[in-house]
Amino acid sequence: MEYSQNGDFNNMSLTKFESMLKTNDILFFDSNEFENIIHHYLENGKISLAKKAIKLGLQQHPTSINLRLFKIEILVIENKFDEANDILEELHYLEPNNEEIYIQKANVLSKEDLHEQAINALLIALDLSSTIEGESDLYGLIGMEYLFLNQFENALIYFQKCLEVDSTDYSALHNVIYCFDFLDKNEEAIDFLNTYLDSNPYCEIAWHQLGRQYFAIKDYKRANTAFDFAIISDDTFVGAYLEKGKVLEKQKKYNEAIENYKITLALEDPTSFALLRIGHCYEKLGQDDLAVQFFNRTVEEDPLLDKGWIAITKFYAKHQNYQKALHYIRKAVNIDSDNVLYWKLYAKINLRLNFYEEAEQGFKRTLELGNYEIDTWLNRTDILIKLGEYEAAIFNLLQAIEFYPESAEIEYRLGGLYFKTLEQGKGRYHLKNALRLNSEYDFIIEELFPNLLNKPIVKDIISSSKKSSD
Repeated sequence: MEYSQNGDFNNMSLTKFESMLKTNDILFFDSNEFENIIHHYLENGKISLAKKAIKLGLQQHPTSINLRLFKIEILVIENKFDEANDILEELHYLEPNNEEIYIQKANVLSKEDLHEQAINALLIALDLSSTIEGESDLYGLIGMEYLFLNQFENALIYFQKCLEVDSTDYSALHNVIYCFDFLDKNEEAIDFLNTYLDSNPYCEIAWHQLGRQYFAIKDYKRANTAFDFAIISDDTFVGAYLEKGKVLEKQKKYNEAIENYKITLALEDPTSFALLRIGHCYEKLGQDDLAVQFFNRTVEEDPLLDKGWIAITKFYAKHQNYQKALHYIRKAVNIDSDNVLYWKLYAKINLRLNFYEEAEQGFKRTLELGNYEIDTWLNRTDILIKLGEYEAAIFNLLQAIEFYPESAEIEYRLGGLYFKTLEQGKGRYHLKNALRLNSEYDFIIEELFPNLLNKPIVKDIISSSKKSSD
């Protein structure tokens, strides 16, 4: 559908239409005016006004194909696919060679997850298309349908066709690189981008994408050069400065990385990513005061960014200032109580401070949130043993053994705990199992249950196992 490019004409039509809505007067508009009005409202997300314009438009021009196509567009937005299909059948009967009808048909099919059929409809529209711009749009739509089908090779073909028609279609360019990335074809992406840049040497987006590809294959020298060209093409391109900063960090050029990150802070509002990276760079340079300053700015800028809270907590933990580390990880947990990384760090910091009950709570919450690493189970068990909570420790290990059925570390602990709770039969079974799995881990008994080594039955099991293995 074609729309008027005359801004004054559109403004007059819109003013006249909105004035009519306020006064309830019925004014006449030709069908092109209605189309431009509807298009304007749809572009600006004003669906209810678009619907009013379509309704009035069809009252004044009931045979208009384009206005009925707009009605289909609204029905698709409202998921009224049956109504949309009914109108499409009528329109197809009236104008079987109208490409817009096939495009809208494809839109309906796509929303119904019938992507293969949508592609077939778009291919028919492509045959009917009479303009280069129309072909380019259709290539893009077909490419998107192939993306929905996870057919990245086919999607790649059609997005490349878009660029053959219009080399400035940056949406298509991004989609081409997305397909290469998904297919793990970094070298092919590099070849494509270098060829593209031969014809478009000042395209900052292509240079930026080329730098990302070199970064992915760890060719940091070429990545740095590509980002430099992106910046030469557009010296306000924030993404290029950020990526260049990442490259310089990899090259251990921390002062230069900081310079690039700070340029982004001057170009636009500070981003938590840039602030965090500056903090890490200062930490690498041993400038602790500045590192802490930027870590603090990171969590102030974006309190939901877990990397910021983790960075500042780990910074203080690394410097053995566990009280300060605990202060920050408590803040993080209060902001997001479902973040498993926070709870694991919370548990470890409390353990360092010998706050066993808090540490146990942290490891328990970590497990509840689905972190089933063996260290989490074992750490919680060892704390429960210290607290004398033997039954809870046994229950914890019986859950752990479902995930790690052949773990000597679990078996030694279960053996020791059952002897502690006077269930000698179970204790014998698990201790023998532990020794069978790994006899060198018998120090676990000495560390966690030193008194058990005085028990004759425990001594006999361990010595018998060692004799049989000799």
